[in-house]
Amino acid sequence: MSNSSSAPREHFGSRLGFILAAAGAAVGLGNIWGFPTQAASNGGGAFLLVYLVMILVVAFPMLVAEMAIGRHGQANPVDSMKSLTSSALGKRAGGIVGWIGLSVPCAVLAFYSIVGGWLICFLFGALADIAGFSALADWFKGFSVERNVFGTIVFYLLTILIVQGGVKHGIEKWSTRLMPSLFILFALLFVYIMMQQGAMEGLKHYLIPDFEKVWDRKLILAAMGQGFFSLTIGGCSMLIYGSYLSKKENLPKMAMNVTLVDTAVAFIAGLVVMPAMFVAMQKGVQIYAEDGSLLSSDTLVFTVLPLMFESLGMLGLVFSVVFFILLTIAALTSSISMLECPVALVDERFKTGRKKTSWVLGALIALFSVYIVFNFGELFGLVAMVATQYLQPVAALLFCVFGGWVWSRASKIKELEQGCPDLQLGWFGKIWPFYVKFICPILVATVIWASFG
Repeated sequence: MSNSSSAPREHFGSRLGFILAAAGAAVGLGNIWGFPTQAASNGGGAFLLVYLVMILVVAFPMLVAEMAIGRHGQANPVDSMKSLTSSALGKRAGGIVGWIGLSVPCAVLAFYSIVGGWLICFLFGALADIAGFSALADWFKGFSVERNVFGTIVFYLLTILIVQGGVKHGIEKWSTRLMPSLFILFALLFVYIMMQQGAMEGLKHYLIPDFEKVWDRKLILAAMGQGFFSLTIGGCSMLIYGSYLSKKENLPKMAMNVTLVDTAVAFIAGLVVMPAMFVAMQKGVQIYAEDGSLLSSDTLVFTVLPLMFESLGMLGLVFSVVFFILLTIAALTSSISMLECPVALVDERFKTGRKKTSWVLGALIALFSVYIVFNFGELFGLVAMVATQYLQPVAALLFCVFGGWVWSRASKIKELEQGCPDLQLGWFGKIWPFYVKFICPILVATVIWASFG
């Protein structure tokens, strides 16, 4: 076993620290950029309703499984997967599953950091605007290779600086600062946007479901995929954070708290973005095409909102700074969990020391990101697609099959009972082992099938 090293495994210092760090890992641009965009494309309130159901039905049971595998193995994804079985063949297969899982955060980080870099540049651009440096502001808002490389490198530096501090002094310390500031900034933005003309209409569109649309197949699949990615199932972050969770904690309850915080962020992002879109439409910014589809769904956050802020004068500029700080925080709380996965593996296997490992691995993935920036047209969309549409769902399916079929029921139950002794008395303990074995793989396979459909 890889855990026989002399130093005890570092754990999160507090429940809140764990919940905010894990929710931070899950809260990324997917919640703030993906979720409102999906809601706007799929009938607002109806999408929200189906999404909430899907989070509970698809994502939550799998989150429990992924965190349980990590806590059981007390190690990086590869060694944790191996620890689920005692057979030699099973261990070998587990190792392969772990490596496939580990490729997800590395691949995602490669393109995610570029987007994180854009956010930082937009932030600097808004600050330059306020200071009156218009040429500098234009450079930061322009889409030049130099500007993208600059942003990407700054984003990596921030990520590496947090990860090198370790679990308590790096990840937990910063998550407990960054996540509450995320909520406060959102509240400020919400109040500000609701004071603008047209915001109420957007709010209605978001909160009042059109029940006819609820059964639309496309909407259900979109909500399922969004719920799945929203909690980064199959992305290894939850597995690695689970391995830093004390055995005394009630794991299903912790997973539920993470799910609630994550879903709250997506919900609040919708509360801000949907009314903002309607405010922008009042100001003459075109958002929907003739046929009612979103015009620039992938760049919504980068085009529509800044245009809306600009149309609101100086105060709008201040809020555009707030908005991009908010997005940078969301991106950072995710990127630190992605870098943590390979860092934990190398540091545990080769005892290389966390600081050095963080810088070396961070630099290697950063080089790949810079290469993508230089070949943006060919590579960016491709890497993003391979990572999110192929690698992550496949890793999730393998985690599911491994957690459901290879890991014995008795051992699973025992792991969950450590912090929750009366697990088998409640309905969750009775349903969950069966659910993870049979229902989850079908649901994940459906998400994979839908992304090819």
